[in-house]
Amino acid sequence: MESTINLLHHKEIAIVGAGPGGLTLARLLQLKGAKVKVYERDHSQEARVQGAIVDLHFDSGLKVLKAANLMDAFKASYIPGADNYRMLDQAGNMLLDEHIQKTTVGFDSEQFRPEIDRGVLRDLLIDALLPGTVVWDSQFVEMAEHNNRWSIKFKNGSIATADLVIGAEGYRSKIRSYVTDIEAVYSGATIIQGDIDNPEQDCAEMYALVNNANLIGMGIGKTIAVQPRANRGLTFYAASLYPENWVSTSGIDFGNADDVYNYLIKYYRGWNPLFFTLFKACKQFIPRPLDYFPLDQKWETKRNLTLIGDAAHLMPPSGEGVNTAMLDALDLSICLTNGEYADLPTAMSAFEQQMLARATTLGAEALDGIQDFAAPTQESIRKLLKLLSQDYD
Repeated sequence: MESTINLLHHKEIAIVGAGPGGLTLARLLQLKGAKVKVYERDHSQEARVQGAIVDLHFDSGLKVLKAANLMDAFKASYIPGADNYRMLDQAGNMLLDEHIQKTTVGFDSEQFRPEIDRGVLRDLLIDALLPGTVVWDSQFVEMAEHNNRWSIKFKNGSIATADLVIGAEGYRSKIRSYVTDIEAVYSGATIIQGDIDNPEQDCAEMYALVNNANLIGMGIGKTIAVQPRANRGLTFYAASLYPENWVSTSGIDFGNADDVYNYLIKYYRGWNPLFFTLFKACKQFIPRPLDYFPLDQKWETKRNLTLIGDAAHLMPPSGEGVNTAMLDALDLSICLTNGEYADLPTAMSAFEQQMLARATTLGAEALDGIQDFAAPTQESIRKLLKLLSQDYD
């Protein structure tokens, strides 16, 4: 507690964004006695579906949950078996089925990557916070600094003040513009996301094929990935390489489910029609161009303002996003409370150097892998099969 008093005593901390990174940071700082509020644009905890499952890794997400004293809660909430992969070719032939592989991998293994529903993870983290920590219906509009304190204005007209602000509101972060003017770059890949609330009824054969696992269908130049949700729903991602601004220039009305369906069945012509049942069952599609922040980005550290997670270092999906955001939260909490730094600017600088160095490495790996995922070749499919099978050789 002595180190907390040094830097955070009498300090009010505002975290903008109630995603895994922001909520994890709030939990870790509250364990150190800090005064924290989390401001979230959603109207309530139940306002929207949080997405599909996410796997947590031994040296990042799981490590952070252990530091936050939340491993027991996680073990009671994760989805056993959902870390298995089922891999198909475009004809629907099973290339790999980890359900039938024999493995003893568990929480004591570095190879174990247990999956949890994103909404369940969010609820778990919120439940661990002091009552009233999350302030809902707080969509950030702007902020200004006066006498080393921030005045933060929200869309609902409310105003909050804080000595320290952390932007944790994802890749569309508005806090980021107060830290740097470095903008995102397009990776070349776009995914079309769909959510199916009642797949047992609307695409029963595909639901059975997923069988509570990560299912991935790969053909030359395009991919379809499907994940379960804790509420028995499914989320799928149809991925490929597209020109920049394709979403706005394609002529597809992404607000019209029939229009998107008609596009997808043409684009995936030659695939097993079973995949098309996913498209037919989906009532709302979301196109997501996959952007990233330049790997060499740097900015001048602010004494009382920083970023974590995608707000700081957006990268293409690689399984590291949530894990890295949670690790950012742990590293920042340590820098602010371990007593090694004389003042906030020094602590913030140390954190940002560590965060950006890690993001550079992980971002390079993500960029190397995005084309293999979104536009596979025979060679990249072979490599992925080998990678997923290596634990069983």
